[in-house]
Amino acid sequence: MYRVKQLETTENLEGFSRWLTGQGVRHQITEEGGSQVLWLENPEHAEPVLVALERFLTEPELREAVNRMDRSPVFVGGRWQPSPRHAPVVLGIVVMAVVMVWLTAMGRNEFAAAMMVVDPRAFDWMSMSDRVSALAQSLGQGQVWRLITPDFLHFSWTHIIFNGVMMWFLGSQVEWFDGRGRLITLFLATSIFSNGLQYLVSGPLFGGLSGVVYGILGYCWLSQRKAPRFHFPPALVTFAVIWMVVGFTPLTEMVGLGRMANEAHLGGFLAGVVAALVLPVRK
Repeated sequence: MYRVKQLETTENLEGFSRWLTGQGVRHQITEEGGSQVLWLENPEHAEPVLVALERFLTEPELREAVNRMDRSPVFVGGRWQPSPRHAPVVLGIVVMAVVMVWLTAMGRNEFAAAMMVVDPRAFDWMSMSDRVSALAQSLGQGQVWRLITPDFLHFSWTHIIFNGVMMWFLGSQVEWFDGRGRLITLFLATSIFSNGLQYLVSGPLFGGLSGVVYGILGYCWLSQRKAPRFHFPPALVTFAVIWMVVGFTPLTEMVGLGRMANEAHLGGFLAGVVAALVLPVRK
């Protein structure tokens, strides 16, 4: 443990300690000679923690908000545990994806073709020029929904379960903290960019919410640095990036997982990072 701050015992740090725990920051608060001392396990956390502590001590409204977190309906024991009524838009997205698994027979019937970026039966799409031409014709016919609907195509139960859980965990936080308008904007931007990039590289035979999930993760990760509010383990970003890199290798096919929509993951993540850079943090 690293000693980072000594304060008077008159300062109540209980709420701040709960907040640190929720952020995944390992720490201890001890008493020494009539004072209390804050210790951190990781010295790299010292600077942001001290900045947050200074705000906690000097901004009464922020202190009240942090202390109120444990009484918030979306926090149980300092942990993020919302109910469906706290994130209805995210819930609707997940429910629609599950329904589409049934309606499209996991992407195996004719209805699935209507949800792809272009209808693979109606166009040649083996070359880049063919794919661009097919997309232009489809959009010219007013079929703009095709830029979004691949999100709701899933090809196995493990596929939809994993994407649905991650969408709920991350998307519900964006909807609660930053608002439904921000979530919808993020969903549309990451959908269009991730689906568009995947289509241009490999054609229309793909689907899933993973591009959006990567986009929301990229947004949460970078926007969190502007204003800490999201609750997820830091290792999640590391794991997601490593998994994305692994997806560009033959390893997933060698172990029987098939080829992943790697360009959708990359496109979604980059779109989410850009969104975090250009969109202001909601106060």
